[in-house]
Amino acid sequence: MSKPAIFILGISALPLAQKLKMALGGEIHAPNHITGGDVVYAKAAQHLFQLFRAGRTIVGLCASGILIRAIGPHLSSKRDEPPVIAVAEDGSTAVPLLGGHCGANELARRIAGLCGGHAAITTASDIRFGSAFDEPADGYILGNPQDMKSATSHKLAGGEVTVEVTERAAPGSATHLIYHPLTLAIGIGCERGTSPADVISLVENTLVQNRLASASIACIASIDVKSDEPAIHAAARRFNVPSRFFTASELSAEAPRLKNPSEIVAKEVGTPGVAEAAALAAAGPASELVVEKTKGQRATCAIARAPSPILHLRGKPRGTLHVVGIGPGAREWRSPAAHAALEASTDWVGYGLYLDLAADAKDAQIEHRFPLGGEEDRVRHAINLAKDGKEVALVCSGDAGIYAMAALVYEIVDLEPCRIEINVIPGISAFQAAAAKAGAMIGHDFCCISLSDLLTPWEAIEQRIGAAAAGDFVIAFYNPRSLKRRDQLERAFAILAQHRPADTPVVIASNLGRPDEKVKIVGFSDFSSDDADMLTLVMVGSSQSKSFKRGDGVTYAYTPRGYARKREPA
Repeated sequence: MSKPAIFILGISALPLAQKLKMALGGEIHAPNHITGGDVVYAKAAQHLFQLFRAGRTIVGLCASGILIRAIGPHLSSKRDEPPVIAVAEDGSTAVPLLGGHCGANELARRIAGLCGGHAAITTASDIRFGSAFDEPADGYILGNPQDMKSATSHKLAGGEVTVEVTERAAPGSATHLIYHPLTLAIGIGCERGTSPADVISLVENTLVQNRLASASIACIASIDVKSDEPAIHAAARRFNVPSRFFTASELSAEAPRLKNPSEIVAKEVGTPGVAEAAALAAAGPASELVVEKTKGQRATCAIARAPSPILHLRGKPRGTLHVVGIGPGAREWRSPAAHAALEASTDWVGYGLYLDLAADAKDAQIEHRFPLGGEEDRVRHAINLAKDGKEVALVCSGDAGIYAMAALVYEIVDLEPCRIEINVIPGISAFQAAAAKAGAMIGHDFCCISLSDLLTPWEAIEQRIGAAAAGDFVIAFYNPRSLKRRDQLERAFAILAQHRPADTPVVIASNLGRPDEKVKIVGFSDFSSDDADMLTLVMVGSSQSKSFKRGDGVTYAYTPRGYARKREPA
């Protein structure tokens, strides 16, 4: 179940929303005329629909009817719909409207307990029996959910329903429900580059031949040198379970329990077995090997069984590094993918200001704050956290690949190979935001140039400015000034003066997407470098760029694409 979106309509619900946020996590969604919310919206029904469509758990501190009218027209399958709970503003009642068997009933009970109120549960099986057939205890999976409704009806009518708990594959029926405990660990060894289809087929065939249910698989396990092996992760995705990895020494500790130790394997990877050892290590010290090493063409598979459901996974996951571009700063300019990566991460790494800009997505993540500068230290720290098996967000402003950390991440990994997963998540860059705020300055060819000479010699920067000026590009200047660099911007404009008319529009944009945002358009001859600082982007138009003032007195700038020529008669 996702972290809840706590939805309010007015200021009177804010105190309860804040209380629930502290206890449940998530964020407060408030109308745009109210302060104190983490996410603002303009239209309530549209916002609720968007949350519902995204699969978000919704806790609405409002009348049930508001939620029903907003979401009702979009209902499809109860198995796929997220929990929706209506809570009275005084906390007296919590009503699970949707997703009763997807955690809504339990969440309603928890909310009622926090508020000293009442959970209005209407699910028949919960009322009669205290639980539902499709809400088994942690560590158990209902194997025949298609029979759940019939079984519930039969039980409510006074009939008998057999409940069987087994790792074995069994069909079940409307009067025979099968629950599979998460007690099986699949160990896999394979050659580098083995196809995912081969590994998946090997596991599937092994399960079938031994009449074991895939629903009882708790995890896929292997040796740590295989943590970047696509086939192993494909198998984990196929069975919808996590993957875990062990060092050679951890696997060697399982040697006394192996049925098929190999000296050849020991010489190659430092442990006498991979598949059997990984299965046993993942299933725990009290486990037993129920399927010995089974060989495929390029892979091996073994299965161990734990005496009780595996609720706390052993081993280490493959670490993940999300290099996240959060945009200039405004929450509404951040992509859903960026927000999801921030929420999913265990650790955030970044310049302190950037972490502050993403604070609305923070729950229990550990922050690793760095001062301005020291980019390599920042990136290495993020990589090392990911090497430890953590899911890390390296937070960048703007776009992660434009004058940010993504290139440095790949540069370090190229020089010092490691097995972590890397995801670069794009964001709106400052030049895009500046152009949009000013009108349409990048309507034709453009380029971006950083004026910082900390990493690039000034001679190379001058050469690029001259080429862009002669090529008549719109130019976005990043890092125009700093406390130590005071004259680069003036020198850049001196080069441009040979190629730009005096009335060429210049956009001066500071703190884009932040509370103290400023955007100003001036003519080239009126530009003063005193208007720029380290948080400013300066965009100079091409010789064809134009500016004009509209009826509201606001000046806009744009660069025509050339459609005027198409409109002229031949």
